[in-house]
Amino acid sequence: MTNDWTLEITPRRRWLDLKLGTLWRYRDLYRMYVRRDIVTEYKQTILGPLWYIIQPLFTTIMYMFVFGGLAGISTDGAPQPLFYMSGVMLWNYFNSAFSVSSNVFTANAGVFGKVWFPRLVVPLAGITSNLLKMLIQLGLFIIMYVGYLIAGTSLHVNWTILLFPFLVLLLAFHAMSMGLIISSLTTKYHDLKYLVSFGMQLFMYATPIIYPLSVASEKYRHLLLLNPLTSIFEAFKYSCLGCGSLSWPWLLYSTLFMLVLLFLSLLVFTRVERNFMDTV
Repeated sequence: MTNDWTLEITPRRRWLDLKLGTLWRYRDLYRMYVRRDIVTEYKQTILGPLWYIIQPLFTTIMYMFVFGGLAGISTDGAPQPLFYMSGVMLWNYFNSAFSVSSNVFTANAGVFGKVWFPRLVVPLAGITSNLLKMLIQLGLFIIMYVGYLIAGTSLHVNWTILLFPFLVLLLAFHAMSMGLIISSLTTKYHDLKYLVSFGMQLFMYATPIIYPLSVASEKYRHLLLLNPLTSIFEAFKYSCLGCGSLSWPWLLYSTLFMLVLLFLSLLVFTRVERNFMDTV
């Protein structure tokens, strides 16, 4: 006679016992979280998803006025609206995915304390739902791009545009990996979130969003390339605007950096999730 057990006692998990296979069993919960994030974010707003367009559009205009106009920073011959919009679009996705991942424990403590499910479902759903926001902004970028083509502007799109899904994947897992580490640390050190907020602002200026890498002197260019996001932003601008640069060694560096960071973040995350309710 078989029994349906509701409690299973297992030995202490090892560091490398990540149990990633359980994510597939909870795929319905993952889809529910994605739908919840999309539906509830702008449910009681007047403009709704239009905020996905308004925010990057006004940010682009501000960058054109401040950095392109007052500061006179070069865009390597690319039209300023397209140059800034491409950087804003990618950075917004990275920042949103990082924000969701870095608040996993603190924002979901009420749910995590009542029921068990793989905690990784939440950050994975977060980077997926934010992908919809980025796709809407990508649509705006394409409309602007086509407008410049119709106006006769020479834009040097090339075959490397096919790398776009891979570049987005790199951005997503860079953001999630960094966010999971921060989320694990903030369960014990709550004031770390203020340092992270300030650090992300500095990190944005260390990424070629409002300037091309070519304007940096040789002395600082290699330091900027150590930023794993630099090669991603440069590759996208090179693929669709013809400015920037595509460096396969630096893209490989960014990929390896992401894989190592993702592995370390999963180790820390799964270690902290066992007893975070005692400290959060």
